[in-house]
Amino acid sequence: MVAVASVVVAVGTATGMMSALDDGSGAEAAKPEVSSSPRLDQLPVEPSVSATVTKSPAVRPSPTKKADPSPTRTPEKKQRPAPAPASARLYLHPESHVLDWVRAHPTDPRTPLIESRIADRPAAVWFADFTPATITARVREVTSDAAGQGRVPVLVAYAIPDRDCGGASQGGAPDLDAYDGWIDDFAAGLGSGEVVVVLEPDSVAQAECLSDDQRADRFASLARAGRVLKSADPKARVYYDAGHSGWNTAAAQAGMLKQAGAASPASSDGIFSNVSNFHTTSDEIAYDRQVLDDLGGPSSLGAVIDTSRNGNGAPPEGDWCDPAGRKLGRAPTLNTGEARIDAYLWVKLPGESDGCQGAPGTFSPSYAYDLAR
Repeated sequence: MVAVASVVVAVGTATGMMSALDDGSGAEAAKPEVSSSPRLDQLPVEPSVSATVTKSPAVRPSPTKKADPSPTRTPEKKQRPAPAPASARLYLHPESHVLDWVRAHPTDPRTPLIESRIADRPAAVWFADFTPATITARVREVTSDAAGQGRVPVLVAYAIPDRDCGGASQGGAPDLDAYDGWIDDFAAGLGSGEVVVVLEPDSVAQAECLSDDQRADRFASLARAGRVLKSADPKARVYYDAGHSGWNTAAAQAGMLKQAGAASPASSDGIFSNVSNFHTTSDEIAYDRQVLDDLGGPSSLGAVIDTSRNGNGAPPEGDWCDPAGRKLGRAPTLNTGEARIDAYLWVKLPGESDGCQGAPGTFSPSYAYDLAR
């Protein structure tokens, strides 16, 4: 089976997301003091299937290539559209490429459909640039606005060193010490309300590009990151990278996730999958449950699935770059009705290009319209 990594292409913040948490707001937590984490021992998983890794295809454009979810900017407050009722508790960020386009093209015949089916839906807010001086304030701006509305934002932390193994979304912090400091600053902006953090797409599933020592160091840093985030805001929910159902086997992915701290409730609330990819929700549900079973840990661990573009499933031949014939998946919701599946989220904003219908991360109205209709 041909496996394809998700495509991420990101560089900034983008738009906002989920819950299974209590309402909350309040004072910001002080920057936590969490020591650097010793490497977690490579604890064996008791797999129900072969632990052999089924790698993504030889040419893997960048696993979770998050298309530049809306460049980092601190915009003036603008009127924000009301999210769809099913997503009433998820936060909709007032700035994104799709909202910019809708506001600038009120008479375009495609605008009503794009606005109602994409722009009005809450999506994740990306923090994909290494900016230690401003990251706390930018995170705080989102979490404070969400708390004021009684909604839950979804934040994507995306600054791990070598985050795309030299692919289209290369970048991130210069080294793990710098990354640890960036995470401390990120956590300082969380406040004390509900928030969901999608921690470093591709960081676990794509770690085979690293040496054994580099991988162990990365996993130790990810485990530390989860502890820092949850220490800073006890209402924060942190999810770790499980790739997707067409990539690594569940057992192999669970083995890496355990080393990265995803089985520990001190670091983790579970896993995420299908970010920027197209695999069907049913395939992801089955895969995520198997990963969670193989991972072990408390039964409270769950999964969130990116359903932003998976309405028609994955394209043939492993095509990942703005493939034709795709459509929107299930609307973002916190009520999945599925055991151990905490939410369906739009982590990647539909219509933001992977790099074929426009520059990576730019908004393509033609692609958005095709997805929406």
